[in-house]
Amino acid sequence: MSEPLILASGSQIRATLLRNAGLTFTTETPRVDEEAIKAALLAEAASPRDIADTLAEMKAAKVAARHPEAIVIGCDQVLEFDRALLSKADSPDTAIDQITAMRGKTHRLLSAVVLYQDAKPIWRHVGTVRLTMHAMSDDWIADYVSRNWDSIRHAVGAYKLEQEGVRMFSRVEGDYFTVLGLPLLDLLSYLQLRGTVSS
Repeated sequence: MSEPLILASGSQIRATLLRNAGLTFTTETPRVDEEAIKAALLAEAASPRDIADTLAEMKAAKVAARHPEAIVIGCDQVLEFDRALLSKADSPDTAIDQITAMRGKTHRLLSAVVLYQDAKPIWRHVGTVRLTMHAMSDDWIADYVSRNWDSIRHAVGAYKLEQEGVRMFSRVEGDYFTVLGLPLLDLLSYLQLRGTVSS
């Protein structure tokens, strides 16, 4: 590997995905006011795709300003449902409300990744996955949130597909890694193409 890699994220699952793929990297969590940026973009009628891409770029740029020699990986994920964005649930009741609203319906996860080097973006990609939920009962949803709150409280949509949350879905159309918050195959293909990662 010829260039240092930095993951501009505090996400354990993203770090695990990169580590499992055999990449050597460090992590640095950027200080970005995601909610304020998201609110400003929504006020300008930005698309969910543009919001995810902008947040990923701002995270990468923040860390890249301190490490211009490195390739910095910025990531973000948004959930679009009924033409609106859902934020991470701030309480178990909010999680229950979100899952209840989405049951029996389809929503989209958009996972953006932007690479920075020398204070400028060098590559970007936004992966999209469509997920359709079963029509779960009220009792099942409440029990699910109660059992899993500590795990899902930081997950957009209040579920984790890699855990018990997979039982809520009847159909997933798209890349599994994109569901987890990182379009890993596209990222690795680019890094291999530029010779940062051997293939």
